Amino acid sequence: MDFIIQNIINALQWGSFYALIALGYTLVYGVLRLINFAHGDIFMVGAYIAFFVAGFMLGPALGLSPMVTFLLAVPLTMFLTACVGVTLERVAYRPLRRKGAHRLYVVITALMCGLILEYSNLAVLGASRLKFPELVHKTIWDIGGVTVTNLKVIVIFAAIAVFVILNFIVTKTKIGMAMRGISYDKFAIPLMGIPIDQIIVFTFILGSGFAGLAGLLFAMSYPVLEPFMGMLIGWKAFIAAVVGGIGDIRGAFYGGFLLGFIEVGVVTVFPSTYRDLFAFTILLIILWMKPTGLFGMPQSTKI
Repeated sequence: MDFIIQNIINALQWGSFYALIALGYTLVYGVLRLINFAHGDIFMVGAYIAFFVAGFMLGPALGLSPMVTFLLAVPLTMFLTACVGVTLERVAYRPLRRKGAHRLYVVITALMCGLILEYSNLAVLGASRLKFPELVHKTIWDIGGVTVTNLKVIVIFAAIAVFVILNFIVTKTKIGMAMRGISYDKFAIPLMGIPIDQIIVFTFILGSGFAGLAGLLFAMSYPVLEPFMGMLIGWKAFIAAVVGGIGDIRGAFYGGFLLGFIEVGVVTVFPSTYRDLFAFTILLIILWMKPTGLFGMPQSTKI
């Protein structure tokens, strides 16, 4: 039993990372019908931003304690990462949207933006890996043979808190109503006096900020940073969002945890080299059975 509980906790931690990134994918798609393939690399940028922010605060200039640094690094990392996401929207996506470019060109632009972020990082910082400083002293609790660390608890509760806050914003606030309205009919919303560009910017702020938080928490849990760290985890989070029903917040959240449970479950039974093979095969079977995802709804086009 303790073996099963231990793997459930590990799966919750991995699923939390996937869920945080998948929420950004589904937010942008839900509003713009745009698959922001650069989102995984925004996660990578967030981890590097957290690294430099933490290094500056811990350095001789300020000399703050690790815990204070962590408390300050969370909002600052989310803010700076959100600035990166907004910059991408203003520079890359908005001009195409205003010119009425085909959705395929916007997707290709998103892919190129991700590559630019990766290779810019590689050009500026080099290929050497960076070690993230220890901001929270690692505490290990042994409960009946089950090992739980304070970092795992922080990651899991952060993912749940983000989902609750985001769900409240989208379903209970006026700006959330505007986001849902743009998703339904982006041409009628401006006629009602709603500034569509501001809503889109707010969407990128939320999605990129959550990616920055995921990058910080991931760097604290696995403190080795490299320029391509966001590529695979970004693709997996996107697949999790699709399986959950992209465009639906619940789908992204549960899809991320579903992928985490499948991966950890596969590793407990088979060699780790089979993890992605079995995980993606299971997700593919789910999409065969329900092409719109677990919580997705069929989209109808009005003529």
